Parts: sequence; structure tokens; C-alpha cells
Amino acid sequence: MALPAPSATTTAVITGASSGLGAQFAEQLSALGYHVTVVARRRDRLDAVVAACSIAGRSGATALAADLSSAEGRDAFLSELAAAGRRCSILINNAGFSTLGPVAEANRTAEVTMVATNCTAIVDLTTALLPAMVAAGGGAICNVASTAAFQPVPFQAGYGATKAFVLSYTEALAAEVAGRGVTVTALCPGPVETEFASVAGFTEDSVNLLPKAMWVEASAVVGAAIGGLRTGRRVVIPGRVNAIAARVARFSPRGPLTTVMARRHPGKK
Repeated sequence: MALPAPSATTTAVITGASSGLGAQFAEQLSALGYHVTVVARRRDRLDAVVAACSIAGRSGATALAADLSSAEGRDAFLSELAAAGRRCSILINNAGFSTLGPVAEANRTAEVTMVATNCTAIVDLTTALLPAMVAAGGGAICNVASTAAFQPVPFQAGYGATKAFVLSYTEALAAEVAGRGVTVTALCPGPVETEFASVAGFTEDSVNLLPKAMWVEASAVVGAAIGGLRTGRRVVIPGRVNAIAARVARFSPRGPLTTVMARRHPGKK
């Protein structure tokens, strides 16, 4: 199953596009000839992404600043997208973040905002934009999950649960639209060199504890995701070590696995 062809009337919508994987999605899809619509809270960062995607020979880019954690922000974004006059043919639900630490000491607002960004926004935007893809007989959706989706994650309890939700939702959705021209893929990366870890609160020392073999460059992660969309893969796990680790985690007994993770997780205080 191929990606929908670029056209003058369509756009690839990328959320969380101000940096990291989102910015990479914007650049790589732009290089393939797609007009891209980049979405995030930080307008100054988006302007830099737009500039990178608007070089000669590409189809251009549009920046729409929005807070997707709120219903009002999502409604405003969808209204702006409709007013821009381009139909979304590719949707990259990349916006998301993690908190770090024990639930007993967590900040309520941060936890709820994380769930809204990581889960609610994906469901809302997908429900809003998928019908037009189905009606057109073509489209693609990539929901960014994580290898954290394959097991509970003590001291990132909410984050791991949100990514398990994203994986389950994506696999179910892919089955629903099978044969209707729309590709739906869950991207489940392991550690990637972006600002994600520092935003979550990981120290440099704790990040360095992860084996080097697990790290995959952002450009390679996005390349694997686009390749998965092109071939209709439901789940993409970039990196051989990460794929093996995810499979082991998925079929390991939850009790012993979570006990070991709780002892070793850098978020433990």
C-alpha cells in the first residue's frame, strides 16, 4: 500500500513538529514533495521548521501554533486547517511528553495534561480527519507510541500507559480501515537523541545508562516510520535491539518484569 501522492490540494499534518521527531517528519515528507502543516505550541520553533521545508523545489509548509492538550486548542487548530483550504492526506500524531517520578508525588495538572496530549489529542484529531481520507480512498496515519507501550513502566506509570493506549488504538484502527486505502501505523521508538529526555526530567547520567545499541538517530526513526507507512506495516520498532527488547517485554510475566524495572528506573527516589 503506497502513501497518497502529493497534490496541490492536500497537506501532511505533523503535530509536535517544533523539534525532534516532528521536525524530522516535516523535513523528510517535504523532501518527498508533500506540503506540510506543522503544529506545536512554540511558534518561533515552527517558523524555523517552515523555513527548512520551504527551500526551492519543495511544496512549502504552513505553521499553526496550537495547544493540543485542550479541546479549545484542538478545535481552533482544526478550524485553521479547514480555512487553509488543504485536505489532510497524511496525519502524523507525534505530539507527546513524559513525566517522571512516583505517582504519589506527581503533579496533578502535569499528569492530566500528559494524558490529554498523548491520548486525547490523537483520538480527537484522528476522528476529525480520518473520514475525509476514507472518502478519498487514500491516506496515511502514523501515531507515535514508544517501546514503553509493551510493558508497564514504574516511575513513568502514566507515560507507559498512554503509549500502551496509542499502540492498542492504532492496531485496532488499522484493522478497521483495512482495504479502504488508508494506512495506519504505530511508531514505537526506543531512546532517540531529542530533547524528550531532558523535558521529562532525566539527567544526563541516567540517560547514559541506556545501552548505546538501543539509541537510534531521529532521522533513521522517521525514515523507518515513512517506510512502514509505504508498505502498510501496523507497527514499526526502529532498531534491531529495540525490536527484540519489545518482544521480550511483551511476553514476559508482568510481576517480575515491573519489579525489576522499579528497582532500576532512574525516576525512583
